[in-house]
Amino acid sequence: MDGGVGEEGKQQPHLVLAHKLFLLSHADVDDLAKVDLRADVLAAVKSDDMAALYESLGGSGVLETDPALLAEMRGRIEEDIRKLDEKIADAEENLGESEVREAHLAKSLYFIRVGEKEKALEQLKVTEGKTVAVGQKMDLVFYTLQIGFFYMDFDLISKSIDKAKKLFEEGGDWERKNRLKVYEGLYCMATRNFKKAASLFLDSISTFTTYELFPYDTFIFYTVLTSVISLDRVSLKQKVVDAPEILAVIGKVPHLSEFLNSLYNCQYKSFFAAFSGLTEQIKLDRYLQPHFRYYMREVRTVVYSQFLESYKSVTMEAMASAFGVTVDFIKLELSRFIAAGKLHCKIDKVAGVLETNRPDARNAFYKATIKQGDFLLNRIQKLSRVIDL
Repeated sequence: MDGGVGEEGKQQPHLVLAHKLFLLSHADVDDLAKVDLRADVLAAVKSDDMAALYESLGGSGVLETDPALLAEMRGRIEEDIRKLDEKIADAEENLGESEVREAHLAKSLYFIRVGEKEKALEQLKVTEGKTVAVGQKMDLVFYTLQIGFFYMDFDLISKSIDKAKKLFEEGGDWERKNRLKVYEGLYCMATRNFKKAASLFLDSISTFTTYELFPYDTFIFYTVLTSVISLDRVSLKQKVVDAPEILAVIGKVPHLSEFLNSLYNCQYKSFFAAFSGLTEQIKLDRYLQPHFRYYMREVRTVVYSQFLESYKSVTMEAMASAFGVTVDFIKLELSRFIAAGKLHCKIDKVAGVLETNRPDARNAFYKATIKQGDFLLNRIQKLSRVIDL
């Protein structure tokens, strides 16, 4: 793994491997595709001598374990570590601090390459102790973050992001700060904080260099998906629909342009068609898949709310026709969202009409202010009685 800036379009091989391992465990991937995926995984494991992962995959039945191959990999690992230790000893005896740090870093990267998570993290701490420059310390944090994303270790990722932010208080260049935004955005998206993820991704559109995590078109895919359920209509138009960086790439992702533009242009039939095309991509994404059902609900909440915003009342038949679905389907859908408090309307089943009862934002703010004022006055009165005593 390389903590530096990834080459354009060059994703980290270990993160590519992690995605293939995810697909191997996915029920929606057909058996024929899994044959090719197993071959790719085995080739990657053998190429990097990932003995621990190979043994683990053999134990879980993903790969068939060859004891001879496992012993061969372990033998090479022992030999390589011996050579790395010799280089460290030589650097400490005969060379300067910079060369000592580089020797320790080489050992850290080797443990990352062979998939020894705990040893890699321990060696990165040793390397950090030999590091003075803030930029180089930041690169070590990026290595740690990549380990975290490979294993989906959210605790490690969260602590590393906090550590990086503290390092930036000491200094640090804008390029690394911008890269950290993408790492944090991915973490937020993977932990269902879509609003913050959208904000961080949008801040990074024009400065994106984090190719080690994913290609730029995947970054745009994530940006659009998180923005659609996080931004209001005006912000969506300014920051996403009309953004030149997004316009240049959006056509490369199937259904994404139709998904975004049909929503903004209120073309609901086209939106549902594009949305159904995107669902497969969302399901087969290792960061988004755990939130698939939640995301589906949030998108439908956005689109139904947008449609109802234009009406005080509307017939169920008209709404079903606008979305290209049956009246029974739209009735069932809306009843669920109304019961969950996601939509502010009620269904008149006799007349077959939807009546909206949107809350008055100004009145709600006024009531909240009065309530908070009363609470504050009560606290002040209690405090004054204590002081009098």
